[in-house]
Amino acid sequence: MNAAAASSVPHNPLLDKLHPYPFERLRALNAGITPNPAYRPISLGIGEPKHPAPKLIEDALMASLKGLSGYPATAGEPALREAICAWLQRRYGLGPSHINPASQVLPVNGSREALFALAQTVIDPSRAGATVVCPNPFYQIYEGAALLAGAQTAFANSDPAKNFATDWSQIDETTWARTQLLYVCSPGNPTGAVMPLDEWRMLFELSDRHGFVIASDECYSEIYFRDEAPLGGLEAAARLGRADFKNLIAFTSLSKRSNVPGMRSGFVAGDAALLKKFLLYRTYHGSAMSPIVQAASVAAWNDEAHVVENRAQYRAKFAAVTPLLAAQLDVALPDAGFYLWCGLPRHIHGGDDIAFAQGLLAQYNVAVLPGSLLAREAHGVNPGAGRIRLALVAESAECLEAAQRIVAYIESFPSSSSSFSS
Repeated sequence: MNAAAASSVPHNPLLDKLHPYPFERLRALNAGITPNPAYRPISLGIGEPKHPAPKLIEDALMASLKGLSGYPATAGEPALREAICAWLQRRYGLGPSHINPASQVLPVNGSREALFALAQTVIDPSRAGATVVCPNPFYQIYEGAALLAGAQTAFANSDPAKNFATDWSQIDETTWARTQLLYVCSPGNPTGAVMPLDEWRMLFELSDRHGFVIASDECYSEIYFRDEAPLGGLEAAARLGRADFKNLIAFTSLSKRSNVPGMRSGFVAGDAALLKKFLLYRTYHGSAMSPIVQAASVAAWNDEAHVVENRAQYRAKFAAVTPLLAAQLDVALPDAGFYLWCGLPRHIHGGDDIAFAQGLLAQYNVAVLPGSLLAREAHGVNPGAGRIRLALVAESAECLEAAQRIVAYIESFPSSSSSFSS
């Protein structure tokens, strides 16, 4: 055996196609930076909910510990599937005939795990040019799932002129014809944009024409700032007469809705034929939800009071922070979600989002995520360049203090121009 062969580590070669996660890239970029010790550290970088977990969920967890003595079923307990269906009916106006708890719902260990696993279920890499279409910027799990399923990716950029809605027209007919899976994210990460009914109609027509599956990531659906709750994929399908939810799977999580990211609880719902295949995959994958998490999830899906209270906290926080930042940055209240997607002034580092984030960390000890790390170069541009993502997940006082430091940082760069980089 030669030295090269002896030193190599056996692995799936598709792993070599994966990009480092945005936070790994940012840690490497910031390795030589010493934050100003005069300020306590504040992170607006990671979208991890920081509001307290509801007591009713904690109580349900503690009351269900005897469930540890048995193996859970991958399909989940009937009580959980029924609670999920009841929530879908209340939230999206679906009737009992629209959603069957026995065949159209599966509990999952957080939407991230399921978003990845679905690609492994529906992608046929033996078909020439197998393609997964993603919005851009995007949640990096979409790309990783596509690559590890043996597919290639195609990106549709967000359009600032349309409130950062994804410009699906950038995907040509030849690419749609090769597409096997489309990821959509509504409300969007990082933009907060919500897809309207006409956009859903267009995507359903494309799916019917080309046969691809639509994976609708809706984990931010319960944090919104308008009177009307965001439209969901299943709701859109029902309104358009697509009662069978053909080629549509919706993904929802308790992490943001109920402030329990550590519980790893969510569900998928939609096309019964697809979910039958997905259940088969998951049975072999060993991804059954813990019985105690299932019991706590039933309590969470059955209660809306804690969700209303959580949403009110975000609304108050965004109402305080957004106007302060809008005086210095290109930013407005999003449709939904807990991110602010901020365009940077060109006179600061030429609008370079990475340089801005590094300077802010060094001088004011505030961590933000450069937008270019959340996107890929596509159609001649990186649609995240010149922007930063702020996750307003901490308590209001801390988010407000961070915003004040960001303003102070910007004001330390005198300029007669207020132009922005995007």
